[in-house]
Amino acid sequence: MNKPLYKRKTVRVSAVLLLCFGILQLYRPELKKQPVTADFNGPENVKAILKAACYDCHSNEPDLKWFDHLQPAYSIALADSEEGKAGLNFSEWGNMAPGDQKAKLFEILNQITTGSMPLKSYQVLHRSANLNPAEIAIVKNYVAGMIKDHPADTALVNAATKQFNNWNAQNLKADKLPETLTGVPYLPDYKNWQVVSTTDRMDNNTIRVVFGNPIAIKAIAEHHINPWPEGTIFAKVAWDKLLNADGNVKTGAFKQVEYMIKDSEKYKRTKGWGWARFKTMKLLPYGKNIGYATECVNCHRPLSNNDFVFTLPVKH
Repeated sequence: MNKPLYKRKTVRVSAVLLLCFGILQLYRPELKKQPVTADFNGPENVKAILKAACYDCHSNEPDLKWFDHLQPAYSIALADSEEGKAGLNFSEWGNMAPGDQKAKLFEILNQITTGSMPLKSYQVLHRSANLNPAEIAIVKNYVAGMIKDHPADTALVNAATKQFNNWNAQNLKADKLPETLTGVPYLPDYKNWQVVSTTDRMDNNTIRVVFGNPIAIKAIAEHHINPWPEGTIFAKVAWDKLLNADGNVKTGAFKQVEYMIKDSEKYKRTKGWGWARFKTMKLLPYGKNIGYATECVNCHRPLSNNDFVFTLPVKH
């Protein structure tokens, strides 16, 4: 190839790319400034860690670096911020009930220990967001300090006994099975499925067991879990945790059952999963409007690289 001709083509291509880059900078979506109404009020060392790792996307105080102001990074940063605040906004932390705060802290700890947050794509350029083991330990100790295990009180024991007696008498035979506002049904057959994993939710004193339908169990056996195959269903069941004076744990009253149903076409608008939660023995569908599914997606969004599934199968 003629070298002068090659150089001229290279210069032209570079000039066109530079021009496109310059034009792209003219598109500047507005960064809406929102007030800090009830900022996170934990210990300063914990807040410093969360601020470095989380606040850019999960607060009204994003600290955009110079490179974040360049397009297309600027638009991505704004979109990530709006999406992140929809799930958790540290600037409005104090507006949450104490129980919800504790649950969020448990969720945060779970995500940073599994490496799902902060997002890997964000950590590449934002090195301060890379949490080291010592920083994770600080957050873990803070959350652990809020957990107080103690023998179950009489009320919890009596609630479990009463619930069981009512169930035994009625056998929960319903004329029509409930479903959510988005049409996701309650599936009673989960009781016959195999256990995939378990969780001790120390933040709200519950025990949870995740069951998988035969498609999920087959996918686990074949190591086909990212993405999970169509037709996969998980049922996560929660009970009160009863702890006796000797430290032995057993299940108490039934709290709820949650479902994730994989159907990429039917549930395209909610990341390919149908989401459902049925509370108490009356199996009351969760959600006052169809927007409840967005809440579920936002919670699971950090696991997008794992097909939005937190559950890891128990290894034998």
